[in-house]
Amino acid sequence: MSALARIGPKWAAFRGFIRRVVALSTPYFSSSDKWKARGMLAAIVALNLALVYMAVVFNDWNRLFYDALQEKNAAVFWEQLGRFTYLAFVFIVIAVYKFYLTQLLEMRWRAWMTDHYLAQWMAHHALYRLELTRFAASGQARDVPPDNPDQRIQEDINQFTSYTISLSMGLLNAVVTLASFVGILWTLSGAFAFTWAGQDYSIPGFMVWMAVLYCAVGSVITHYIGRKQIPLNFEQQRVEADFRHHLIRAREYSESIALDRGEAVVRAQMAQRFGKVLANNLALIRAQKGLIWFTSFFGQAAVVFPFVVAAPRFFSGAIQLGQLTQIAGAFGQVQGALSWFVDTYSSLASWRATTDRLTSFDAALAALSAGTPQPTSQAATQPDGASSLEAGPLRIALPNGDTLLDDVRVQVKAGDRILLQGPSGSGKSTLFRTLAGIWPYAQGAVHLPAHSMFVPQKAYFPNGPLRDALAYPHAAPQYSDAQLQQALRDALLPQLANALDTTQAWSQQLSGGEQQRLAIARVLLQRPQWLLVDEATSALDEAAEATLYQRLCDMVSEQGGALVSIAHRPGVAAFHHQRWVLEPQGAAPEPGSTVGHRAALFTFSTKPA
Repeated sequence: MSALARIGPKWAAFRGFIRRVVALSTPYFSSSDKWKARGMLAAIVALNLALVYMAVVFNDWNRLFYDALQEKNAAVFWEQLGRFTYLAFVFIVIAVYKFYLTQLLEMRWRAWMTDHYLAQWMAHHALYRLELTRFAASGQARDVPPDNPDQRIQEDINQFTSYTISLSMGLLNAVVTLASFVGILWTLSGAFAFTWAGQDYSIPGFMVWMAVLYCAVGSVITHYIGRKQIPLNFEQQRVEADFRHHLIRAREYSESIALDRGEAVVRAQMAQRFGKVLANNLALIRAQKGLIWFTSFFGQAAVVFPFVVAAPRFFSGAIQLGQLTQIAGAFGQVQGALSWFVDTYSSLASWRATTDRLTSFDAALAALSAGTPQPTSQAATQPDGASSLEAGPLRIALPNGDTLLDDVRVQVKAGDRILLQGPSGSGKSTLFRTLAGIWPYAQGAVHLPAHSMFVPQKAYFPNGPLRDALAYPHAAPQYSDAQLQQALRDALLPQLANALDTTQAWSQQLSGGEQQRLAIARVLLQRPQWLLVDEATSALDEAAEATLYQRLCDMVSEQGGALVSIAHRPGVAAFHHQRWVLEPQGAAPEPGSTVGHRAALFTFSTKPA
């Protein structure tokens, strides 16, 4: 393959990367915070330019100061030493405010991006769908959605904002420094004269060309040595996040692990995942070691290179010590500017990996927002006072594409008490998810009345004060202490009535039965009109279950709504007037039942209780 043929795809990949960076960067600078953001960015640019100007001033100061030393001119020496004090003070002030504004901009940018992606992650049930569709039926990871959204939001955004600002300002400094010092170096370095084949030649600005050649060769070699770091950085972030995720899961399920005496197995699994972290990290360290070998040699050689080239002119008396140090300083500035790619390659590799991870996360969220990758049931909320819940025809599939239920039509009217039954895996909870509008593998229309509430078997309780866990998903101040305490008593949790301000990890502090009673306390607090309950009393004793189901039935009756339940216990059936039954395909329906279209893995039928 020719060199031009190899450059084409690489240039296209580079342009694609820059487009991704721009797509991630521009929303903040066009947001409601744009004027502050642009103002801080302009100030940072101005301060960076001021630092470059100070470097030019210091370069000229070096010449005057060292010439005074060589000439033993005390007056000029003390004058330049006094000048240095206020130059250093100005430099320090600029450096401090450059750091402060840079960190402030990074923080504000990170805050905006975090809020932006949290909003997208929490919209359209994206956090649920990302986890649901993360793996295909074969167990192979998909490109979309990405792994570990928590890490993308917490770590990748932080790294992206930090790297983007630091690297862009570094590149700006390199360009301005090169423009500022290349003329100085051109003037000071003089021409290089030599004779070849009987002809005299002269190369003006010789040291400028040497700096360009030196850095060009170094940049090419750096890329070929360090390019392995880009995929290794991407993989390192992935395995680190995976390891951290499983550590958190072990903490959340600490009681189950302890009861199972499963610590040894969990430890072995953690060791296996951490082994992947170490293996990739070792590969990354080896790649970095090879790069450091070269960059260290490159940097050290650059220290003495200008002195070697300029030494003949100094010893011949053509230039003085001050000019020699000025030449060395100017060469160092030009070489440093041209070596920006060499010096920042490891950071560029990390930036590239972070940008790719954040871009894939952004694309996944955008796809979910647009309704992809799968057609989704539309759960339209009916106006207040709607007299029924209606859905159908519904086709409900599994993530692997198999049809679970087909041509399902349901109607729930005010006053109905319906029990949904079927064997495990028949799709009872999946039907509920479809009615809620969160199952992404369903097609059809769902019309859900206002003031509806779904109660899962295992509810979510945010860590914090009990009042927040009870009021969720609403804000606790919406309810008075008397309302919160009465809901706890009605849900058979009187012992918690005086603990509203107690802060705990309630999912771990409470038993399974207490958690289900706390979830029912939410229902009794919010008093929905339409209630769909998914085995929300399975951990309760029969007496408590009967008491709470009676209170739920009384509540929906008072509100003029209906109750739909998933349950297996015979005692729960007594509170329902009608049954929805899911049966394996091919099973004969009971006499008097209304059977839906016979297709898919299970059939849906309506029967009397």
